[in-house]
Amino acid sequence: MNTYTYEHLIGASTPVSELNGFDAGMKFTHRNSPMVMRGLVKSWPVVQEARASMYSAVNYLSSFYSGHKVVAWEGPQSTKGRVFYSDDFRALNCKPVSRRLDSVLAQLVTLAKLNDAPLLYVATASIDKCLPDFSLQNSLTFGVDSPAASIWLGNRTRISAHYDVPENIACNVVGRRRFILFPPEQLENLYIGPVDFTPAGQAISLVDFHNPDPIRFPNFIKAAKSALVVDLEPGDALYIPSMWWHHVEGLDACNVLVNYWWNDIDVHVPPSDALLHGLMAIRQLPEEKRIIWKRLFDYYLFSSDQTFSHIPESARGVLDANNGEQIKKLCQFLSKRLDVKK
Repeated sequence: MNTYTYEHLIGASTPVSELNGFDAGMKFTHRNSPMVMRGLVKSWPVVQEARASMYSAVNYLSSFYSGHKVVAWEGPQSTKGRVFYSDDFRALNCKPVSRRLDSVLAQLVTLAKLNDAPLLYVATASIDKCLPDFSLQNSLTFGVDSPAASIWLGNRTRISAHYDVPENIACNVVGRRRFILFPPEQLENLYIGPVDFTPAGQAISLVDFHNPDPIRFPNFIKAAKSALVVDLEPGDALYIPSMWWHHVEGLDACNVLVNYWWNDIDVHVPPSDALLHGLMAIRQLPEEKRIIWKRLFDYYLFSSDQTFSHIPESARGVLDANNGEQIKKLCQFLSKRLDVKK
């Protein structure tokens, strides 16, 4: 039986490649693998405050607060900072609470004095809503129009490996953060949990990276061998390509990250919605029929050279659903079909 510890995982992981010479203001070019940009936002005032002290950084952030409530995840010391499920998977091991952001920041300062603090975590809070003037002093321009800017903060938390559909630049501004990343093809070796009941929207790996169970998750060792790892200091940034799995840890008592999400192309319908439709319509079919449908999906969706040029352009209908108006018509068509089947 293969055993694999957290120390093995970190010690054997490949460091993330570092991009030299990228400066804020340049146009970011899509890449197929993660990339570290050391010191990319080191000039941000919030980073300077963080280097002075945690208290300075918290006071600085609180000065921008608009009063907009955020969702804070709170859990007991027994979670050991891991945002996860209860033992029976009927609930989560922490609970969401609507709170003021400034009170969360103040509590982080208080909890920092404890050796065994309870879990406190805020995920993907909108900067425009919570800290509307923050970006006037702390901004990143990288050639993408109107990326979604969010702030993430907490204490020594562990966020299980998950993927995000958008492209992502994560800027670490307070404390240290560790990312462990896996390419999309490691899906089967990460033992992904439920898709309809998750801590934060995306399905997560059920493997506890700090204590991987070789009996329940024997193939995790294969994923571990392909892992990339990076520790970010205040001012460092990390590019995470779309669909790459990433496990995120806050290494200090107070950690704050600012991230930017965007899509390279307009996504009118989330691809994850198509997956849910597939679970409903195809997954339960006999294997021989699933094979037939797989061939149809390959033909209509995944073939790189399928142009449908043999069909007159005016007659292609939903096969050419590649703009907003056509997508809207296709959604209406699907809605009617689903309504009929209720």
